[in-house]
Amino acid sequence: MRNALAGDSRFNATLTDVAGEGVEPLDITNAAAVRNMVRNRQIDVIVNCAAYTAVDAAEDNEQLARTLNADAVANLANAAHECGARMVQISTDYVFDGQACIPYLESHATNPQSVYGSTKLEGEHRLLDIMPEDSVILRTAWLYSPYGKNFVKTMISLGRSKPELRVVFDQVGSPTCARDLAAAIMTVLTAPQWHAGVYHYTNEGVTSWYDFTLAIHRLAGITGCNVQPCHSNEFPARAHRPSYSVLDKSKFKETFSVTIPHWEVSLREQVQQIIENETTCH
Repeated sequence: MRNALAGDSRFNATLTDVAGEGVEPLDITNAAAVRNMVRNRQIDVIVNCAAYTAVDAAEDNEQLARTLNADAVANLANAAHECGARMVQISTDYVFDGQACIPYLESHATNPQSVYGSTKLEGEHRLLDIMPEDSVILRTAWLYSPYGKNFVKTMISLGRSKPELRVVFDQVGSPTCARDLAAAIMTVLTAPQWHAGVYHYTNEGVTSWYDFTLAIHRLAGITGCNVQPCHSNEFPARAHRPSYSVLDKSKFKETFSVTIPHWEVSLREQVQQIIENETTCH
């Protein structure tokens, strides 16, 4: 593997070597620019993590969401296909309607209930249409890390500053550490043989946003915030959120012969990293 093209923001991707050092920005909505980059840099694999992820805003910006979540995917796929490269696309639990009562398999019928989910599913379809044998789609959910804006960092901040929080308990899923997802991507890329297809990857275990918040506060040593459960309809949102976002990971585990960490094990490590980062910054 000489070079990898890894998308990491709404419009831009970054050309990286296998060590992950950024080299050059790229507007992935520009098909010609993408094609030139992949050809000129002799890209072996594209890992596309870039997306329009503002779920509520997407309801009022459908074309922009489609440009980033579907058209840009096609740009990358076409360029990869022309140059004999492979592609890993990060997708989402939002391609399902969230009405199941057992974990979703890759073979279960999709039925997105939001513009975000619909455009991400369109991106999946366009990728598979262009290069079915040279692409892997990883659907994930409830992603967080010690960096950027995410639920874990927000709950730590609010827990320290608010005497009380109300968090929904009627949405359940599997919190996923971005580090573990990155390791899963590397597992796909370094496997002895290429296994094209759609896979599900989250951390193990199931929880609600309410229980997730309690765990975050416990691990962060936050004791002065009273966290109360509430229903989703108490916080009306522009876009529908899946009530049940649990993804079955059996296919990924069996194909790549891996075990996946439980969400609370990874959360403990990541909360500690967030606290250490705060100490370093101050």
